[in-house]
Amino acid sequence: MTVLKNTLLVVLGGIATLLLVGLLLPSEYKVTRSIVVDAAAADVYEQVVDLKKWQSWGVWFKRDPNMQVTYSGPEKAIGMKSVWQSETQGNGEMEITDLHFNKEVVYDLYFPDMDMRSEGRVTITETDTGVTVEWSDKGDVGSNPINRYFVLFIDSMLGPDFEDGLNNLKTIVENPVAMR
Repeated sequence: MTVLKNTLLVVLGGIATLLLVGLLLPSEYKVTRSIVVDAAAADVYEQVVDLKKWQSWGVWFKRDPNMQVTYSGPEKAIGMKSVWQSETQGNGEMEITDLHFNKEVVYDLYFPDMDMRSEGRVTITETDTGVTVEWSDKGDVGSNPINRYFVLFIDSMLGPDFEDGLNNLKTIVENPVAMR
């Protein structure tokens, strides 16, 4: 009986320690990736401001060709919204919340299954060699100590998807005829 009691105390102590450490971890995160595209800012902006065009370069759509996507609101404008359902990529909603013509698209992202919300932004900056496209996502996982462990790994989870998406975007914008 003493061995069982000691084992139970060790397990409970370990869980308590994990929860306490989780409370000390940051709740906010930001993931950012960028790429240089040999094109005009308007060409990149056209791909980003139209949520329907994300299907041609976003990696999540490629992973699940059966993803169900619906669109609402004004096209290529604040309030344009996409809602998707996917068995493999999860369910979500994305709505454009701010625009700066040929410079930036800001959107709200919501995953109802996890009750998780974040703000994304694609910024387009003209350079001597084309444009730099920066894609970022930031959010707060709240006070749940278990969710805070998620923050430790979010960059390595989302970052590669952002990189692949930006590479797809670059290919489409730099080679528009080849993609038809």
